[in-house]
Amino acid sequence: MATVKYTKDHEWIRIEGDVAVVGITDYAQTQLGDVVYVELPALGRRVEQGKEAAVVESVKAASEVYAPISGEVLAVNDALSGEPGKVNADPMGDGWFLKLRIADAKQLDGLMDEAAYNAFVEGLH
Repeated sequence: MATVKYTKDHEWIRIEGDVAVVGITDYAQTQLGDVVYVELPALGRRVEQGKEAAVVESVKAASEVYAPISGEVLAVNDALSGEPGKVNADPMGDGWFLKLRIADAKQLDGLMDEAAYNAFVEGLH
Protein backbone atom coordinates (compact mmCIF):
# COMPACT_ATOMS: atom_id res chain seq x y z
CA MET A 1 0.00 0.00 0.00
CA ALA A 2 1.23 3.51 -0.80
CA THR A 3 2.37 5.69 2.06
CA VAL A 4 0.35 8.90 2.55
CA LYS A 5 1.63 11.81 4.63
CA TYR A 6 0.11 15.19 5.48
CA THR A 7 1.21 18.79 6.12
CA LYS A 8 -0.11 21.41 8.52
CA ASP A 9 -1.12 23.38 5.41
CA HIS A 10 -3.56 20.55 4.51
CA GLU A 11 -1.71 19.01 1.59
CA TRP A 12 -1.38 15.26 1.23
CA ILE A 13 1.42 13.39 -0.46
CA ARG A 14 1.21 9.77 -1.59
CA ILE A 15 4.49 7.97 -2.20
CA GLU A 16 4.55 5.63 -5.20
CA GLY A 17 8.13 4.40 -5.52
CA ASP A 18 10.33 7.44 -6.24
CA VAL A 19 7.33 9.52 -7.33
CA ALA A 20 5.06 11.51 -5.02
CA VAL A 21 1.47 12.49 -5.86
CA VAL A 22 0.32 15.76 -4.22
CA GLY A 23 -3.14 17.18 -3.53
CA ILE A 24 -5.16 18.92 -0.86
CA THR A 25 -7.03 17.15 1.92
CA ASP A 26 -10.76 16.70 2.29
CA TYR A 27 -10.61 19.16 5.19
CA ALA A 28 -8.96 21.78 2.94
CA GLN A 29 -11.51 21.40 0.13
CA THR A 30 -14.34 21.63 2.68
CA GLN A 31 -12.89 24.89 4.04
CA LEU A 32 -12.44 26.30 0.54
CA GLY A 33 -15.92 25.47 -0.71
CA ASP A 34 -16.62 24.98 -4.41
CA VAL A 35 -13.34 24.98 -6.34
CA VAL A 36 -13.67 27.02 -9.55
CA TYR A 37 -10.07 27.22 -10.82
CA VAL A 38 -6.75 25.44 -10.36
CA GLU A 39 -3.37 26.80 -11.49
CA LEU A 40 -0.82 24.02 -11.92
CA PRO A 41 2.96 24.27 -12.26
CA ALA A 42 4.88 23.74 -15.49
CA LEU A 43 6.33 20.29 -16.17
CA GLY A 44 9.99 20.09 -15.22
CA ARG A 45 9.69 22.89 -12.66
CA ARG A 46 11.56 22.34 -9.42
CA VAL A 47 9.47 23.02 -6.34
CA GLU A 48 10.88 23.54 -2.88
CA GLN A 49 9.43 22.09 0.31
CA GLY A 50 7.04 24.57 1.94
CA LYS A 51 6.93 26.87 -1.11
CA GLU A 52 4.05 27.45 -3.51
CA ALA A 53 3.57 24.66 -6.04
CA ALA A 54 0.04 25.41 -7.30
CA VAL A 55 -2.94 27.69 -6.67
CA VAL A 56 -6.53 26.69 -6.02
CA GLU A 57 -9.40 29.17 -6.20
CA SER A 58 -12.86 28.68 -4.82
CA VAL A 59 -15.97 30.79 -4.60
CA LYS A 60 -14.68 31.89 -1.17
CA ALA A 61 -10.94 32.42 -1.62
CA ALA A 62 -7.73 31.75 -3.49
CA SER A 63 -5.16 29.64 -1.71
CA GLU A 64 -1.66 28.42 -2.38
CA VAL A 65 -0.89 24.73 -2.49
CA TYR A 66 2.53 24.22 -0.93
CA ALA A 67 4.96 21.48 -1.89
CA PRO A 68 5.13 18.94 0.99
CA ILE A 69 8.65 18.04 -0.20
CA SER A 70 11.12 19.31 -2.77
CA GLY A 71 11.21 17.75 -6.21
CA GLU A 72 10.75 18.06 -9.95
CA VAL A 73 7.25 18.24 -11.43
CA LEU A 74 6.78 15.10 -13.56
CA ALA A 75 3.05 15.41 -14.25
CA VAL A 76 0.08 17.65 -13.56
CA ASN A 77 -3.60 16.77 -13.47
CA ASP A 78 -4.75 18.55 -16.65
CA ALA A 79 -8.30 17.32 -16.03
CA LEU A 80 -8.61 19.94 -13.27
CA SER A 81 -8.43 22.74 -15.86
CA GLY A 82 -11.80 21.72 -17.28
CA GLU A 83 -13.22 20.14 -14.14
CA PRO A 84 -11.88 21.91 -11.03
CA GLY A 85 -14.78 20.41 -9.07
CA LYS A 86 -12.88 17.08 -9.03
CA VAL A 87 -10.93 18.62 -6.13
CA ASN A 88 -14.17 18.77 -4.13
CA ALA A 89 -15.57 15.45 -5.34
CA ASP A 90 -12.46 13.31 -4.82
CA PRO A 91 -9.63 15.30 -3.17
CA MET A 92 -7.56 12.21 -2.34
CA GLY A 93 -8.13 10.54 -5.73
CA ASP A 94 -9.08 12.16 -9.06
CA GLY A 95 -8.55 15.60 -7.53
CA TRP A 96 -4.75 15.24 -7.28
CA PHE A 97 -2.71 18.26 -8.42
CA LEU A 98 0.79 17.14 -9.40
CA LYS A 99 3.37 14.39 -9.34
CA LEU A 100 6.93 15.01 -8.19
CA ARG A 101 10.20 13.16 -8.53
CA ILE A 102 11.34 13.02 -4.91
CA ALA A 103 14.54 15.02 -4.36
CA ASP A 104 15.14 14.09 -0.69
CA ALA A 105 13.11 11.28 0.87
CA LYS A 106 14.27 12.38 4.35
CA GLN A 107 11.90 15.37 4.04
CA LEU A 108 9.01 12.92 4.39
CA ASP A 109 10.05 12.24 7.99
CA GLY A 110 8.83 15.70 9.03
CA LEU A 111 5.29 15.12 7.74
CA MET A 112 2.32 13.70 9.65
CA ASP A 113 0.71 10.31 9.20
CA GLU A 114 -3.08 10.08 8.97
CA ALA A 115 -3.65 9.68 12.71
CA ALA A 116 -1.47 12.69 13.54
CA TYR A 117 -3.13 14.79 10.83
CA ASN A 118 -6.63 13.86 12.04
CA ALA A 119 -5.63 14.86 15.59
CA PHE A 120 -4.20 18.15 14.22
CA VAL A 121 -7.46 18.92 12.40
CA GLU A 122 -9.51 18.07 15.51
CA GLY A 123 -7.40 20.62 17.41
CA LEU A 124 -8.46 23.34 14.95
CA HIS A 125 -12.11 23.23 16.05
